Amino acid sequence: MTTVHADDTLHTRLGRTALRVSRICLGTVNFGGRVSEPEARALMDHAVDSGVNFVDTADMYGWREYQGYTEEVVGRWLVSSAALRDQVVLATKVGNPMGGGVNDRGLSARHIIAGCEASLRRLGTEWIDLFQMHHVDRDAGWDEVWQAMEILVRQGKVRYVGSSNFAGWDLAAAQEAAKARHFVGVVSEQCLYNLAVRHPELELLPAARAYGVAVMPWSPLHGGLLSGVLRKTAEGRAVKSGQGRSAAALERMHGTIERYEQLCADFGRDPAQVGLAWVTARPGVTSTVIGPRTPDHVKDALQALESPLSDEQTALLEELFPPIGNGGTAPDAWLS
Repeated sequence: MTTVHADDTLHTRLGRTALRVSRICLGTVNFGGRVSEPEARALMDHAVDSGVNFVDTADMYGWREYQGYTEEVVGRWLVSSAALRDQVVLATKVGNPMGGGVNDRGLSARHIIAGCEASLRRLGTEWIDLFQMHHVDRDAGWDEVWQAMEILVRQGKVRYVGSSNFAGWDLAAAQEAAKARHFVGVVSEQCLYNLAVRHPELELLPAARAYGVAVMPWSPLHGGLLSGVLRKTAEGRAVKSGQGRSAAALERMHGTIERYEQLCADFGRDPAQVGLAWVTARPGVTSTVIGPRTPDHVKDALQALESPLSDEQTALLEELFPPIGNGGTAPDAWLS
């Protein structure tokens, strides 16, 4: 496996922590249904051999087979080599519904602790490096959430706590409550952020920067919208690009995406690489979560990281996908 030195450009600190993670995070949402277990194991092997040490999953992933399937796939991979668990920074999530019971969801202390125990069993590991709240739960008070997380940290089952799909004020509220308890609190936030969705720039990114929270964009290509969806559709190979989030956005952004793909052609670069290169270079972004289906997708992401866009190329993209309002952070972004 690849030996990575602390001064390399592929790795960085996870927010204000001393933990070093790869700037490309291997997301596993496609494992099960779109990626078979042998393909998933080959993909994870390739990623680790390429220097990617950050793997992200969730308790609910694998729902095309059954909830928890993906964690089981990752767990079987981790135990296949004695060195893997120490080499990989493992992240998973809790909070989404995992059953039909009224308490099988959310961020109650009961569900957080039960969810962690279940994830540990499926992953076949004694600890989770980054245990993330999958969505804010405004029915759960922060003292309850942090009490549960403190128990898991004291037990050695969780190293760090992260969030996902939080608003800027949720992040601030969480951190202030954690600070009052003398607890580290949130160290990372996963958010939907890409050329087509720039809302985090208004308040979430500034809040993360103020609190030293790592930002991990998910769906950096907006479900395939920014990966050459028009070209792939014309060629009959739009596996994911023509579905879900991408298809819905394409209806309202067809003209923009046409111009985007032409602009990428003018750059002499693949649209997926351009979209990834843009988001990985954004101020405040720590690690970009990709959802690859093949080793080539991992190679594309690493190439995007190694070959940043020029200032001129970035400016052309900014014209095509302008920031919200006047650009920048709130409230200046909407003040005339």
